[in-house]
Amino acid sequence: MKTRHAILVAAAEVIHENGYSGASISKIMDRAGVTQGGMYFHFKSKEALAQAVMTSQQLFVDLPDAPDGLQRLVDMSFEIAAELRKNVLFRASVRLAVEQGEFGPNDDTAYVEWAHRFHRQLVAAQERGELLPSLDLWEFAKVLVGAYTGTQLYSNAASGRADLPQRLVWMWRFLLPALATPEAVAALTIGPSGSGAAA
Repeated sequence: MKTRHAILVAAAEVIHENGYSGASISKIMDRAGVTQGGMYFHFKSKEALAQAVMTSQQLFVDLPDAPDGLQRLVDMSFEIAAELRKNVLFRASVRLAVEQGEFGPNDDTAYVEWAHRFHRQLVAAQERGELLPSLDLWEFAKVLVGAYTGTQLYSNAASGRADLPQRLVWMWRFLLPALATPEAVAALTIGPSGSGAAA
């Protein structure tokens, strides 16, 4: 298991540095310190390795614990933004999720996993009375993943994600009135941890 994890980490680093097409198996083996036999015992092809990196986002990112609910959902979005800016492994995985047509059939696993994490917070927010009535929470979770993905891609193209926190503030400004009660929105802090920006 340790060897497999070392290969995944090495592959993510090499893909981040060189892109999928420039990330050769030999570079990944050198970075991981494994033999060809060790590599192919765990991953039968470069495509299979890229697929594993792409679907390992939850392994590569470790978000802080906090009480579940609407504030947690908003905070998660900014924590993910911070990870995208500083975490090479996570960035490589996200890059592959966006560019996956290069190495195989489309796979929405990474997106669905985030939708499940967002859905958990939405359910908690609903139980706390923070949400508007009659919402389809799973539908909103999927919309949020799409909105977040587009926002981070635009930010990456515009500023290398330097302006991602500000763009997320804008995103939430439009999404929250369709999601939460006015009282719940008024109680939120929207921004990176410690920013103190109220909704």
